[in-house]
Amino acid sequence: MPHFQRISLVHYHELGLKGHNRSTFERHLMRNLSSLLEDAPVEKVTRISGRVLVMYQASADASEIAEAADLIARVPGVARVSCGFVCDRELDQMYAAADAALSEAGAFDTWKVVARRNHTDFEIDSMEMNQLVGAYLCERYPDKKVKMKHPDVEVHVEVVQGHSYIYAQSIPGVGGLPVGTAGKVVCLMSSGIDSPVAAWRMARRGATCIGVHFSGRPQTASTSEYLVDDIAHVLERFGGIARVYVVPFGDYQRDIAGMVPPALRIIIYRRLMMRIAERIARREGAKALVTGESLGQVASQTLDNLAATNAAVEMQIFRPLIGSDKLEIIADAQKLGTFEISSNPAPDCCTLFMPRSPETHAKIADVEAAEEALPWQEWIEEIMENLELHEYRCPSSYRVRDAARAAEQAQSSSRVADADAAVSQGTVLFG
Repeated sequence: MPHFQRISLVHYHELGLKGHNRSTFERHLMRNLSSLLEDAPVEKVTRISGRVLVMYQASADASEIAEAADLIARVPGVARVSCGFVCDRELDQMYAAADAALSEAGAFDTWKVVARRNHTDFEIDSMEMNQLVGAYLCERYPDKKVKMKHPDVEVHVEVVQGHSYIYAQSIPGVGGLPVGTAGKVVCLMSSGIDSPVAAWRMARRGATCIGVHFSGRPQTASTSEYLVDDIAHVLERFGGIARVYVVPFGDYQRDIAGMVPPALRIIIYRRLMMRIAERIARREGAKALVTGESLGQVASQTLDNLAATNAAVEMQIFRPLIGSDKLEIIADAQKLGTFEISSNPAPDCCTLFMPRSPETHAKIADVEAAEEALPWQEWIEEIMENLELHEYRCPSSYRVRDAARAAEQAQSSSRVADADAAVSQGTVLFG
């Protein structure tokens, strides 16, 4: 059997519905894929006929390609990944490639050929390709049945831009939009189950996520910080998080606990967290805050208490899980790969100094009166000066960061034109 170059065809759905700015979304997806596949045996990432084509090096083995395809399927913006071969537009090669693709499709009883040509300069039309390739495979697999509706395997034969692309294996992707096409958001992240899923959902909508973790340190151990770092490493596999700010928050909670009515502690903790997150968001150029709250799940997540929390800041707050129940959130966490990490016990600031009977229907006026004596501004300035920053691999973030650094270097050398070009490039790349 001839040796063909292995490929993955990356299909997208939502991007294809875009109008004049579709190419911007496609470029983001290609750049994200190219960056995240830097360590994979990839020869080239390019665009063909409404898809992204990933071409593998000749030395790549089956396990490396399977690992790369699994990574691609997790990247936001990808609807499906199809693994197969590229060959010339010659029938003998197309037959052999279709045979190779079908032989790697796993166990099956029924199959069919789906052929398509994109240009009429290839003399054989789609229907005739179906018949010719199908007849060849019938001889090769006489014990298997051709089935036109819902077969076990579909062998796709596509003639596009001077080559034939043939595949039978497809992996569902996560869908959504490429990270970096919807601006930045700041996600409040604990080591629990909910907040990583909330960040993941925002990344799937194209947002670049910046995490903020409020640690109970020094009043508790730093276990939650290690777990959040593990969670961030899961998210960075598909470019879903750019950095995480760690806030040692335990001493401030202790002070709040001694100065406000016990029933209002949780609300006032969260109002301070929101104020700090908003400051970080403005520093980062983010446009919204994101939490993992679900309506009615715990005492702080009633409508009244959410309103009291919202009132502490001016920035919009997104709650992607607000209508999800715990089982739905757990299912997403398992799919994402963070559930096992989040299931580890860790003392954190959310449980520190927990009152016996927290208020479930707080009134904003009562909360504001209870926190009047607290030195908000002093605390916030102190916290902002002592933030601990952890960077992660996020293509949509470091392209802008690198462009900004290039601009700064150019300015320091009085190369104003180069600096303007670098800033402009960073702005375009970030969308």
